[in-house]
Amino acid sequence: MKRPKLKKASKRLSCAKRYKIQKKVREHNRKLRKEAKKKGVGKRVKKDPGVPSSAPFKEEVLREAEQRRLQIEEEKQRKRQAKIDERAQKRKKEKEAASKETEPKAKKARQDENGKHPEKRTAPDRNSKQFLCGELNKVIDASDVVIEVLDARDPQGCRCPQLEEAVLQRSGNKKLLFVLNKIDLVPKENVERWIQCLQKEFPVLAFKASTQIQDKTVRAKKRRIVASNEVLDRSRGAACFGNSCLTELLTSYAAKTETEASLRVGIVGFPNVGKSSLVNSMKGILACNAGVKRGITKSMQEVHILKNVKLIDSPGVVASPSNPPASMALRSLQVEEGQESVLEAVRTLLKQCDKTQIMLQYNIPDFRNSLEFLTLFAKKRGYLQKGGVANTEQAASVFLADWTGAKLSYHCKAPENNSLPSYLSDAVVAEMQSGWDLTKLKMGNEETLRGVKFPNQASSISFVSKGPTAGLLNVNDITEEKPVAKATERETVQTDEPEETAEEVNKTEEQEKPQKASLKKKPNKVQFQSVPIDINLAAATSDDAYDFNTDFK
Repeated sequence: MKRPKLKKASKRLSCAKRYKIQKKVREHNRKLRKEAKKKGVGKRVKKDPGVPSSAPFKEEVLREAEQRRLQIEEEKQRKRQAKIDERAQKRKKEKEAASKETEPKAKKARQDENGKHPEKRTAPDRNSKQFLCGELNKVIDASDVVIEVLDARDPQGCRCPQLEEAVLQRSGNKKLLFVLNKIDLVPKENVERWIQCLQKEFPVLAFKASTQIQDKTVRAKKRRIVASNEVLDRSRGAACFGNSCLTELLTSYAAKTETEASLRVGIVGFPNVGKSSLVNSMKGILACNAGVKRGITKSMQEVHILKNVKLIDSPGVVASPSNPPASMALRSLQVEEGQESVLEAVRTLLKQCDKTQIMLQYNIPDFRNSLEFLTLFAKKRGYLQKGGVANTEQAASVFLADWTGAKLSYHCKAPENNSLPSYLSDAVVAEMQSGWDLTKLKMGNEETLRGVKFPNQASSISFVSKGPTAGLLNVNDITEEKPVAKATERETVQTDEPEETAEEVNKTEEQEKPQKASLKKKPNKVQFQSVPIDINLAAATSDDAYDFNTDFK
């Protein structure tokens, strides 16, 4: 029998096959390194063993190592900052070169003739009160009809006597018209009473502006995607009421004037009453910027709505610092300007409302002061900071946006016996109402009230109005006005203290008086006073310790 083969197979490979395997291994390792570099995974850094405890001068070695590490870090930071500065200088030079290239030839020639750049004119500050007052005066001078937009939730507080008086005193036989905006946030009975009260002075038109006006380009894109736009038109925010009646009134008045120039209508009022929204609703597109933030409109803007009618949007009337805090919180720009905190504005607004209605509106339990209310409100809405702390500032901003924007429903009672202001007389009232088709205006208001969906009386918060708000129309009035009187300082105390009404303060003062009198009348009565006790720990321990050396027999 033949012995089996004991010799094993050779492991030798051909050179081509060996080189191929080595190449594949290199490619595989390169791929792994590339993926690790993308992920940010590097080689494992060897751990520093540190200085052993038995080594001599260990503290000095560690101190030197720390100083060396700090020097390296400083050097890296210096190099990094130098690179950033170098890049900034390079970018600045490129911008200057590009601007020089794009400069018109005439300007370059003028600069060459003078040998230097012309003096730069400083642009006016568009946020300053002087600029806003100047723009408002321009609108009043340029307009034939002035429309004062009033918030239906507080129409009396949105009126500015200085503005109305300035319109009546200007030459050109200007007409003044009231537009009661945001009527969908007020109960129907309240709107009817305010219309009856205000139309004794000037013509009043009920209006509900659209809050979903879009730009032409956006509407064109949506038409391509959606076949019909009925869903958007049926929504409550997109609906607009009163625009057809106002358009008919203005066109009929423009026809009566018999002038070739178009009728110029100025839209004036305090911030956040809906001036820009009214212009957009009349135009049908987004012609003016509008939003919840107050003071978006900074300058006058002309918008053609018809061939013979032109609307002029204006910035909001600047409120005088002498107004009550509630009026300043609703109709001033102090919060945006940083002159007043949001917490103080919320505190003043809560004082003018019924606590139970606020609790029902925001579904919040009972609270003692404004800070506690904002804490509960923040937790209810989920406005929390790190560690679960309630973000009261964010909650206050949302609360203030609800009151100044077109969201929260609150109403003020219309006065039953309202007398004419000092700047108005029966002759002026008759002159302001002449030239308008009052029957058409009345029918338009009735049609608007039938179409709008009003809130229920129980779901609306009753608000205490502070009357007409004083405004500033001249630069001289701004310098002469003084800050709010000391009487309001008590209202701006810290929000941590509980809020007390005037009746509670009087009761506490009356209770304190007999107590003080009784103490004076009875001097013999024993009164206990707290005496500070100084406890010496050493003395206490030494007195209580037992001395075993003494022998008691």
